[in-house]
Amino acid sequence: MSLLTRRPIRTQAASNSSETYTDSASNNYGQSNANHRDARNKDDERDSDDDKDTRLTLMEEVLLLGLKDREGYTSFWNDCISSGLRGCILTELSFRGRVELEKNGVRRRTLANRKVILLDDTATGDVLLDESLRHIKDTQPPETVQSWIEYLSGECWNPLKLKYQLRNVRERLAKSLVDKGICSTEKQNFFLFDMTTHPLNDSVHKLKLIKKVQESVLTRWPNDPRRIDKRILALIYLAHASDVLENAFTSLSDEDYEIAMKHVRELLDLDPDQETGKYESKMEVMWAVVSAFNK
Repeated sequence: MSLLTRRPIRTQAASNSSETYTDSASNNYGQSNANHRDARNKDDERDSDDDKDTRLTLMEEVLLLGLKDREGYTSFWNDCISSGLRGCILTELSFRGRVELEKNGVRRRTLANRKVILLDDTATGDVLLDESLRHIKDTQPPETVQSWIEYLSGECWNPLKLKYQLRNVRERLAKSLVDKGICSTEKQNFFLFDMTTHPLNDSVHKLKLIKKVQESVLTRWPNDPRRIDKRILALIYLAHASDVLENAFTSLSDEDYEIAMKHVRELLDLDPDQETGKYESKMEVMWAVVSAFNK
C-alpha cells in the first residue's frame, strides 16, 4: 500500500465541482421468495434517473481517479493499481451478495485466515466480475482474500494458479468508461511503440466522483466511520491502496487538504479485525481486503 505524503504548501483555492453525487436505488425489481436473494437483487439494481447508464463500479471509479485527464493513461510509476483493482473486484462481488467470508467458529480467526465462500453464482452483467466469480466457484478448497488478490493479479509463484490471472484489466475498464461516454479512445506514439490511451471525454462524472470523495472527508465527515456510506468508505480505502486517492485532493486548499488527510489517516489507523464486527456481514470482505493491503 502506498504511503501518505505531505504536499508542498501552495495557495491555490479549492475548486467547486458540479452536482452532488446521488445514490438512489431503482424501485422496479421482481419480488423474491428468499430474503437474502432479494437483498442481492437490490444491490444489482441501477438508478432509474438520467445517470443510469453511467453508474460506475468500484473498479471504474478507482481507475477514473488514476487516469490523467488529457493523456488518458495512469502513471507509469504506479505499481499499486493492479492489485488495488483486484481488491475492488472482490469488494464489489461482496457488496452484490455474490461472495462472503466463511463464518467464524468457536475460535475467532483473523480476517487474513478466513476463506472466500461463494454465495450466489448468478451473473452480474460485468465481464470482470463474472470472470472472477467463475474462478471462485471453480476453486476448491476455498482461498483467502490475500490469495485471490495475488491470483487475479498473476503475482503468485504457483504455476497452477496462473490460470486465474485477469488480463488487460485496466484496458477493459477503460473501454467500459468509453462505452459510458466518460472517456474516448486515441492512439499515442511513445517513440518505440504505440499505445492506446483513453483521455477524459466528459469531465462531469469525474468531477462528481472527486466531489463525493472530498465531501466524505470534509463537510460530511461524521467522526464515526460506521456512518460513512459503505461504497464511499470502500472507495477511500481502495483508492489509497491503488495510490490514486490524492488525485482527488489536488484541487483543495492547503487547509482543506490537511483536514482531509487527517481524516484519511484516522481511517487508515483503524484495525480491520476490530472494525469488521461493527458492520454487516457483507462488509467483511472489504475489511479483509484492507487487512491484506495493510501487510
